[in-house]
Amino acid sequence: MKRPVSELELAETVAAAKGPLWVSGGGTRGFGAGNLSVAGLSGIELYEPGALTLVAKAGTPLAEVEAVLAAQRQRLAFEPMDHRALLGTVGEPTIGGVVAGNVSGPRRVQVGACRDALIGVRFVDGMGRVIKNGGRVMKNVTGYDLVKLMAGAFGTLGVLSEVSFKVLPMPEAEATLVCDGLDAAAAIAAMSSALGSPFEVTAAAQIGGQTRIRIEGMAASVAYRCERLLGLLGAGWQVGSGGLWTEVRDVLPFAGRDGAVWRVSVKPSDGPVLTAGLGIAHEVIYDWGGGLIWLLVEDFKDAGAAVIRKRVAGLGGHATLVRAGDEVRAQVSRFQPEPAPLAAISAGLRVQFDPRGILNPGLMG
Repeated sequence: MKRPVSELELAETVAAAKGPLWVSGGGTRGFGAGNLSVAGLSGIELYEPGALTLVAKAGTPLAEVEAVLAAQRQRLAFEPMDHRALLGTVGEPTIGGVVAGNVSGPRRVQVGACRDALIGVRFVDGMGRVIKNGGRVMKNVTGYDLVKLMAGAFGTLGVLSEVSFKVLPMPEAEATLVCDGLDAAAAIAAMSSALGSPFEVTAAAQIGGQTRIRIEGMAASVAYRCERLLGLLGAGWQVGSGGLWTEVRDVLPFAGRDGAVWRVSVKPSDGPVLTAGLGIAHEVIYDWGGGLIWLLVEDFKDAGAAVIRKRVAGLGGHATLVRAGDEVRAQVSRFQPEPAPLAAISAGLRVQFDPRGILNPGLMG
């Protein structure tokens, strides 16, 4: 395992590579053993609370970033998930890994994804060249919006060395409205109604048979919006207890249990259509108002891949196999195959940024 401790050493390592490089950060995402770790590139390089800006090396532990922000009552608003419980992994999530996976939690419905908070990147491409875009260096030297391209590329276009974020203040107060016993269609209708209201909902999910809607902000505003939403949503809703959103963010009901786990993205209104017609045994969690669906299915044969991906494709969505045993992994790709036009664009980008095809080859098709 190569573990460079500087961007220059990282660039030299990539340039000298004679074969595939499997990039890892904290090793928490279940992608198997890597041979190039960026964990040695660690540390916060710039933090300006007044400017709501933070710059960190890619291998910096996420916990370190969050602790520094919390001391100033600020946060990464997109609420990145911690995969360790769900995947049964160890290690420390890194800020570069968050960007590489575009890891985004329940608050995405209001503030957007990780890529929307990302304002700059530095990375080493497949030829060992250091490329920078955004943040303190505003000139786009390549003609691409590299900030958006690198978020969610899973290291296939380059190895991140530094990332820059716009951060946001923590709210003064938070409240969650809950309702038990709604079926999927009724839950998504309620969540859509709340999200479409003027009351600034910051999360909406159904988990364990309970539908949850979160409001954040100044205390008086939260109290007012709760009252108005309770009137909008009708009977059966009440203010719930605190601490409900880590369970949603980290998909904790599926942690430590047998079964394969799928992460499905569709239009919220299509969620009940998808799950009602699967024809295979499953448990479901809805996040992002129903636009993000977590499925727990039997970890056997193809783990329902043929059925799930056919139905998801018909709805214009995509399904990612997040957790499965070796037998399933051997026959099912992690990511949904891209339509031919999109696959051609992706392949063209990889040729430009990694002409030797050495960075996480085959990971994304």
